[in-house]
Amino acid sequence: MEIYRELNISAEQLFATITRSVLYDIKTQTGKSPSTDQMTGFEYIKTFSKNSRANIKIEEFKINEAYHYRTQTNKNDFLVKYDILALSQDKCKIHYTEEIESIGHMQKLNDALVGTLLNYFRKKRLMQMLQSIERT
Repeated sequence: MEIYRELNISAEQLFATITRSVLYDIKTQTGKSPSTDQMTGFEYIKTFSKNSRANIKIEEFKINEAYHYRTQTNKNDFLVKYDILALSQDKCKIHYTEEIESIGHMQKLNDALVGTLLNYFRKKRLMQMLQSIERT
């Protein structure tokens, strides 16, 4: 999935919102509060439910420019990238990409069948999230 969108907020505002969310997730899952200098390469285990966990690794963290992370489960490997370009003091452009690699033949088949529908809802949810960030 790939999305390009211009937003009526600064790159700093958008990145600060993303960073707050990431730091909250890390604190909730690990009890740790890494500094922004420690973000690239930071890894932790995230528990989604009683039987569902994933390894999260922040692959790139450039203030006001990029946030990339990888989520690995026993079924999938997700790479999510938020690349931000400042257009002016109060405008920016976001390039969001999401790559999913399924592990195992049955998982690949399942993801191919269900993926189109799920992508629609993920894209819709992301657009709503960006609109919400833009309004605040």
